[in-house]
Amino acid sequence: MGATYLIFDGDKDKWGYGFLKGWAKNENIDFEFSDAHDLDSMTGRAQDEYYVKQKLRERMQKSDAVLVIVGEKTKNLYKFVRWELDLALELGLPIVVANLNDKREIDRELCPSVIRDACAVRIPFRRAAIKPALDNWPRSFRALNAAEKGKGPRHYTAETYRSWGL
Repeated sequence: MGATYLIFDGDKDKWGYGFLKGWAKNENIDFEFSDAHDLDSMTGRAQDEYYVKQKLRERMQKSDAVLVIVGEKTKNLYKFVRWELDLALELGLPIVVANLNDKREIDRELCPSVIRDACAVRIPFRRAAIKPALDNWPRSFRALNAAEKGKGPRHYTAETYRSWGL
């Protein structure tokens, strides 16, 4: 698995990002996670929006997939979250949407509008779902033709979740 670009509410949902990093560092947990934000560092110019967006674009261009952590306020964030989602769509990156409220399919009330009808797979924010989604969705997404991608949101079946132990 290559680098994954993370999009989340840095104020309210940073704990989810912390969980991903912790799972990846724990030798007793089978969870590999290459964070695109670790590919480089930002300088002291990180307060300059143009500079930040340039660096984030470079990171996303080096990513194999995007993981969006959707919490209560994610849909309301425009300065970076909306811009990052627009860029992910523009670049044609596979998107995995992890719902913090444990929904296994699209949550139309919380999902940011720009990806609401996008061909992205929706999962609960659970390690047992995130790992296989990141392992499999990018390949599946890239195998879809434009007509299939145009069919919108995706989710896994109950049988798939059972196979994952959920």
